[in-house]
Amino acid sequence: RDPSGLVIELVANGNDPRTPWVSNGVSSDAAIRGLHGITLSVRNPDPTLKLLTALLGWTVLEAEAGRTRVGVEGGQPGRTIDVLQAPDAPDAVNGLGTVHHVAMAVDDEATQLHARERLLQAGLRVTEVLDRQYFKSIYFREPGGVLYEIATLGPGFLVDEPLEHLGTGLKLPPWEEPHRSVIEEQLAPVQH
Repeated sequence: RDPSGLVIELVANGNDPRTPWVSNGVSSDAAIRGLHGITLSVRNPDPTLKLLTALLGWTVLEAEAGRTRVGVEGGQPGRTIDVLQAPDAPDAVNGLGTVHHVAMAVDDEATQLHARERLLQAGLRVTEVLDRQYFKSIYFREPGGVLYEIATLGPGFLVDEPLEHLGTGLKLPPWEEPHRSVIEEQLAPVQH
């Protein structure tokens, strides 16, 4: 469990082609490669699964009583969602012990705009495209109450620092710079 109360599992998988994060004596065979998948707990999974498969192009990979795994682009690690039927799930609220939203990446703005149009045609409320400096995003709430983001891959995190310094300092988009001191005060120290 993390400090916010979320349940996080480490998954060993010999089928993950992503580059491992090797550092401080952790070998590549034991290093973390990224997010394996997520689980959505919804009261009624049918509308959620319909949105994922019919509108967003995900495919059902596995189904068992109360749990359906969907995948995109083959369903490799980092490309799966488990939809868990949880009839007693509380209404979604933001706060400790919750995930704010689920982000999905698309290659470019044209793909994002096409997805936005399909979602609007299906009657969902979708934000305008928001420029987040490192990528552009749209947000919408799916029928089960989960907030989704569809974000472009570019321009990427190298827009304001070179690769050799990536992750060594707190970078903020211009609209958050006036709040830097407050943000820094609330961050836990990072151990290198």
